[in-house]
Amino acid sequence: MITHHSEKFPMKNPSDISWKYLSVPAQHGKAKSGRGSRQLAYTDWGNPENHHVVVCVHGLTRNCRDFDFLAEALEQDFRVICIDLAGRGRSDWLENAEDYNSAMTYLSDMECVLKHIYRQSHHDCLHFYWVGVSMGGLVGMLLAARQRLSTIYRLRALVMSDIGPFVSSAILSVFAMTIGQDLRFQSLSELETHMRNTALPYNALTDMQWHHMALYSAREYEDGTIGYRYDPVISSGFRPSNLRDLNLWPYWNRLDLPILVLRGEKSEVLTPETVSEMQLHQPNVKFVELSGIGHAPMLMDTEQINLVRNFLLQFRNQV
Repeated sequence: MITHHSEKFPMKNPSDISWKYLSVPAQHGKAKSGRGSRQLAYTDWGNPENHHVVVCVHGLTRNCRDFDFLAEALEQDFRVICIDLAGRGRSDWLENAEDYNSAMTYLSDMECVLKHIYRQSHHDCLHFYWVGVSMGGLVGMLLAARQRLSTIYRLRALVMSDIGPFVSSAILSVFAMTIGQDLRFQSLSELETHMRNTALPYNALTDMQWHHMALYSAREYEDGTIGYRYDPVISSGFRPSNLRDLNLWPYWNRLDLPILVLRGEKSEVLTPETVSEMQLHQPNVKFVELSGIGHAPMLMDTEQINLVRNFLLQFRNQV
């Protein structure tokens, strides 16, 4: 049995933070139960009456518990909402695999999240900030590019960890080799070993952080085996016949908010050439390169947490 109490973390006990669930319309995909709505899972940190709200969104196959370390560091100054994207973590899987490849699936879901938070609040105006790792950064970028139409849910600042508006098909093909396999393991430690050997190259995670990631990445099946907690069919968009360069420059060029971009020095996903082009179109963007780190900086260590926290506090303190 997987237990979430097997290790004492030098942070708030993870068992003190429970998942919450939000029903969202299934217009871009239906829950596998066949209901007309599906559930998004999220964690909620800090004072629910704080009108400064940080929304954190994870990478392609990850989940919201990656942000436990960052959320605890932010919760004194912000309310922090960390979301499991559709088909990841404890959120419902989609009935139609192709919906995982539609940006509108994620944008619609995230707009529902922002509206839900706003309706919970007693404030006339909330100040939203976005922190996204890899894919989560792209979702934030696309959402910010759309948000000129809405001042109520407008983002005040954006943090993108090791992602930009261009990723080559050659790099995407590498992802195709690592996701979509419905792997099973005999124990949590076996899954953790697999993660250490295949995920996050050049990331100096501690043993405790690796264990934390493995613990919340694990799903226990009825036969007692352990698998990863995401829908394997999210890999459908990475089939060779579907792979194209990811080119989102028009959205990047449309942004008009403060942006922090973190790049791992050894990352092949966010290249120096892409960074240079990003700076050309958005000269006021703050870029920080993290020495010795690959794709993607996970915002778990003190240096990375402080970079994000100090950046966001600049804009919180301006209000």
